[in-house]
Amino acid sequence: MNNQLDILALSGSLRAGSFNAKILSAARALVPVGAAIEIYDYRDVPLYDGDVEETAYPEAAARLKDRIRRADALLIATPEYNFSVPGVLKNALDWASRPYGDSALAGKPLAIIGGGGGQGTNRAQDHLRQIAHGLDMHLVRRPEIFVANVWTKFDAAGELADPAARQLVSELLDNLAGLALRLRAAADLKTAA
Repeated sequence: MNNQLDILALSGSLRAGSFNAKILSAARALVPVGAAIEIYDYRDVPLYDGDVEETAYPEAAARLKDRIRRADALLIATPEYNFSVPGVLKNALDWASRPYGDSALAGKPLAIIGGGGGQGTNRAQDHLRQIAHGLDMHLVRRPEIFVANVWTKFDAAGELADPAARQLVSELLDNLAGLALRLRAAADLKTAA
């Protein structure tokens, strides 16, 4: 059995120069010993359609769902679009939770970060927390990381250079790893009983 903690990361922004994707890249360097982060590209997942779900579950959605199921934990970096989460992120979560009764998200540990403008994605993160609650996910509550004016936090090489942001991301990852390990241990005890 592989004891390495497998953290799957999703960016709510698909654009090439996404600051939220850059935050996830920085997180890979800050991950605790014994854990690894994979940033998953889900741009090929189609729009959710219940008719399509029933007749021919899309391969891209099935791959995403399988990858989420195999992960020990999720890390989502979300921008804020129109005071909420981006549609592409919500769409990916919808596919991963379907069909009803076969969600890959239920019971999954989740940490949320985000970078944006003056308020640093706090409304989007609040909505994402509501979604996660509805999906029965285990949420890391602290620290809450709202990277305000995110474009000022990166150096010319595209690295997260803000020491306070780096410290908070590191702390969030430690808390996510701790939660995932506690849940893994509880599942192992239940299986052994």
